[in-house]
Amino acid sequence: MNDILNKRRAGVLLHITSLPGEGSSGDLGQEAYNFINFLHDTGVTVWQTLPLGITHSDGSPYQCLSAHAGNPSLINLEWLVKQGWLVKSEDADTGDSNASENDKGYLLTEAFYGFLERATPQQKKAFKQFCQDKAFWLDDFALFMALRDEFRQQCWNQWPAPLKERQAKALSETRREFKIQIDAFKFQQYVFFTQWLELKAYAEQKGVHLFGDIPIFVSYDSADVWANRKVFKLDDSGEMLVVAGVPPDYFSETGQRWGNPHYNWEYLQETGFAWWLDRMQTQLEQFDVLRIDHFRGLEAAWEIPAHEPTAIHGEWVTAPGKMLLNAITAKFGHIALVAEDLGIITPEVEALRDEFNLPGMKILQFAFGGGANNPYLPHRHEKNSVVYTGTHDNDTTIGWVETLNDDERRYIYDYLDNPQAPLHCALIHAALGSVANLAIIPMQDILELGSEHRMNTPGTTEGNWHWRFQWQQLLPERVARLRHLIGLFNRRA
Repeated sequence: MNDILNKRRAGVLLHITSLPGEGSSGDLGQEAYNFINFLHDTGVTVWQTLPLGITHSDGSPYQCLSAHAGNPSLINLEWLVKQGWLVKSEDADTGDSNASENDKGYLLTEAFYGFLERATPQQKKAFKQFCQDKAFWLDDFALFMALRDEFRQQCWNQWPAPLKERQAKALSETRREFKIQIDAFKFQQYVFFTQWLELKAYAEQKGVHLFGDIPIFVSYDSADVWANRKVFKLDDSGEMLVVAGVPPDYFSETGQRWGNPHYNWEYLQETGFAWWLDRMQTQLEQFDVLRIDHFRGLEAAWEIPAHEPTAIHGEWVTAPGKMLLNAITAKFGHIALVAEDLGIITPEVEALRDEFNLPGMKILQFAFGGGANNPYLPHRHEKNSVVYTGTHDNDTTIGWVETLNDDERRYIYDYLDNPQAPLHCALIHAALGSVANLAIIPMQDILELGSEHRMNTPGTTEGNWHWRFQWQQLLPERVARLRHLIGLFNRRA
């Protein structure tokens, strides 16, 4: 197992968009560096984020336009000003992120033209090298984005047949016609990756490891599916035969119909899982630790006929997860992977996780039902696991506590034997005191916030992914308590 996950550590879960600042979303600017300083000062050595990809209109980072590309919305504009590529003007907020997404897109285009005019030869050489190194995904992605703009954000299956079917002549002509737009999209990715890797280097300097998240599936409306149709279960016209989701569970009585295409595992095996290995390579450049979201889908995934409106009428279809993980290990060695093993977990899923010695997840909000054998109870934890009070899909812990009845509260207090502390504080105490090597606390729980600060409610499409914190919420006593507990439970790795 990778050494990062083999020591007692504390981590905080906070997406980049949730960082404070004046704009509509957090970004990779100074506040990200300030947050790393906060983590370092309290003894936290792991910063977990959500996926960094380009979202669709619902804002979900689990439904992205590319499995490789970073979200330009996270780019810090002030950095571009300092490079000399973006000029401040009195009639535009070019120096900060206090602009709408349309404004930001315009300013990124301005920065691209500024780069073409004013970049040094060394900077232009670095951009050219980036484009060459990332060509295996960047060429198709940039063309996809240019076409998506041309066709007013229509899904690729609605494009004219020659482009939908990726006929060589049509692609060649389009690359010539839209060269400047394509290069502009490549430039955005160059800036994103440059800013991210600068942040990663700073985090490393401060002893903070970056923990990323890989959605197991990709969006149908994505460069990946358009450019790699054989990788997915599609019919001859490119339409989905089956879609992904999960059956009815804790979160939803009708299950969750995610709508992602399923993998054509037979083709992936024949090609040595090349598409997956390319995807892993991109993520490993960005993160020190990776969580495989919906890990159980590597053993068997819930396939729903595409015409079904809910996830109720599906079936479990096995996947060659062992072969995939062997291929990943053969190429990258023993990297730090975490299995998101929540939901309906079978002995086969546990065996796959354990064969590769991957830590699973222990969620304390799930722990206090079903009696003493509940696997999420602290006395059932193992060292090789990651404990959370809750995840981005859970209510905040204060919000969750407010849903409990008196008997449930008494049971939890009796189990934790910590009657003096407010229940949400007792649960943070229990997480950090767990035998699990890594304990992750969502920032909302550190700030002691209620349900109105929840990040996501599974099964809903509105009102999610917008939460941001403010530094004034981080009271000195909360910082001191976190620092104390991290030391108390020997998590200063």
